[in-house]
Amino acid sequence: MFGYILLQVSNAAGESAEALAETVEQDGIVTRFFDLALKGGWIMIPIVALSLIAVFIFFDRYFAVKKAGKVDDSLLERVKDYISQGNIDAALSLVRSQDNPTARMIQKGISRIGRPMSDVNSAIETVGNLEIAKLEKGLPVLASVAGGAPMIGFLGTVIGMIQAFYDMANAGNNIDVTLLSSGIYQAMVTTVAGLTVGIIAYFAYNILVASVEKVIFKMEAATSEFLDLLNEPAK
Repeated sequence: MFGYILLQVSNAAGESAEALAETVEQDGIVTRFFDLALKGGWIMIPIVALSLIAVFIFFDRYFAVKKAGKVDDSLLERVKDYISQGNIDAALSLVRSQDNPTARMIQKGISRIGRPMSDVNSAIETVGNLEIAKLEKGLPVLASVAGGAPMIGFLGTVIGMIQAFYDMANAGNNIDVTLLSSGIYQAMVTTVAGLTVGIIAYFAYNILVASVEKVIFKMEAATSEFLDLLNEPAK
């Protein structure tokens, strides 16, 4: 009896796969995916919500990090010229006109000129940490989406299989393949949807992390060069 049930489940899964293929061939792209999403049941709601969150965070952070990485190559040279001339106000005006983390760190350093170097360095590090926190905003959520979406998809798989076996149990010996289709559909669709969202979010997270690390490297290099510039007039 159990072997018979497994055979019926296998056949139902095969027919569900064929039905999916027919849907792909016959319907348009939008209608196709919409219909398949409906087959996944209510579990598709959190998966779709997570996908929208992931898309929003990725593009929001991508453009923010890209903007933060744009630094004028001649900025430090011009700041050096102003400082060597004793024109601190001009140096401050210059960095204030630059909207990026590196410029804001240098601005804080310039405003601390005349104080001990340890104070200057500490002030720059504080601003740097705040800027890094801004750049990394939303990344933990994106990482959670990458790990959580597949688990929600697998939850849908379990729910779908439970539904399928429940329907078989209620049907007794009159097992009909169509009776199992809804549960099998839910099991297949939610798994694919969860894995798809999770994989895309995972790659998006790593892309953003790599981009943030590049910006941090530029910030550290600019800070080191700026501190060296402050030491030059004292020599």
